[in-house]
Amino acid sequence: MLRNIFSGGKSLWHYFKLVCSKCYRQQIKNQKNKQRKTLSELILKDNLLEATCLISKTDSKGNITYANDKFLKVAGYTLREVVGKNHNVVNSGYHPKKIWQDMYKTVIKEKKIWYHPCVINKSKDGSLYYVKSWIQAELDLDGQLKGFISVRHDITDLILQQNEINSKNSYLEHAAKILRHDMHSGINTYIPRGVSSLKRRLNDEIVNDLRLQTPLKMIEEGLRHTQKVYKGVYEFTNLVKPEAILDKKQYDLKVILNDYLVSTAYKDQVLINDLPKLKVNESLFCTAIDNLIRNGLKYNDSASKKVEIFYSKNSHDLFVEDNGRGLNQKGFEELMGAYTRKKGQKETGSGLGLNICVEILKQHNFKVSCEKLPEPYSGTRFKINLGDIADYNKDITESKNTKG
Repeated sequence: MLRNIFSGGKSLWHYFKLVCSKCYRQQIKNQKNKQRKTLSELILKDNLLEATCLISKTDSKGNITYANDKFLKVAGYTLREVVGKNHNVVNSGYHPKKIWQDMYKTVIKEKKIWYHPCVINKSKDGSLYYVKSWIQAELDLDGQLKGFISVRHDITDLILQQNEINSKNSYLEHAAKILRHDMHSGINTYIPRGVSSLKRRLNDEIVNDLRLQTPLKMIEEGLRHTQKVYKGVYEFTNLVKPEAILDKKQYDLKVILNDYLVSTAYKDQVLINDLPKLKVNESLFCTAIDNLIRNGLKYNDSASKKVEIFYSKNSHDLFVEDNGRGLNQKGFEELMGAYTRKKGQKETGSGLGLNICVEILKQHNFKVSCEKLPEPYSGTRFKINLGDIADYNKDITESKNTKG
């Protein structure tokens, strides 16, 4: 009937077939494009895995059928040497059998991917290498085991670095123990007792005749300075201990900073305004602020070098401002790293001071940033956010209630 709708020209049936044919061809074209895209993505992923991971395949008995270049390079074998060999050729013997029993159970019985964060393998020359490992069983259409596919990520450098850090930490902990205990007796017990005993035996006549006033004063001031330094070192070494907690007490920040600076040669160049009372570790906090002060005076070409410390109650920020060369936030972030120094810097230094300063303030949960002061002024303004002002007000209230 459709063939005879039009008495002249082409029938509607002809056009219907034409449209259907065109739609079908477009559908085929879309499917092919989709397949090409999928294939392209698979090739990209495969190339990425081949370039970054150690990949091997075995048959159902564990004999190697394929190993990629990265696997061969790390294990130290050629492809000819490993194909047909059992995969235990790289087994270090370090792991108990239970681990591999768990692997077989996971990949065969449970049909899941087995993962281990650190498998220790042995290369051809006997050296060990460390890998994160993923293993999956390869099954045929009937669900029968064909073999295994293993993908690994080489973490040898990371493990060796961690081992080195652990080794150095053990030395550091031993040194810290010596500082905390053995040096304590000399600095805080024997020397102070010796100085007190000496002063009792020296009457005013002897002191005047031998002109001992200045030497005695220098010994006492030197002892106070040494005790102050020891206290700071003691707090530093406490942080070396695992899961160390910073010992903090409430202090008037202006009082402890003035006390810290009183014996320095640059105390008159520092103006400290009224500051809040806050829970800090006295030695470490003062060490951090002192680093900012000394940098502000050191990297300073002004005729009259100065540093001012002040506090904003509204924002709960502490500011350390100098009239030196000036440092912006980007430069500050670059210099925060350990042993980092500015290129072409004429002043000497280890590049550790600012790094330690920032870490101390982080231990207090304080955030530090800086800005270069705009023209016509010069210098740097460090801003130290002292935390949530609500927590600060709560501490102040609790302190008042305790005293009451």
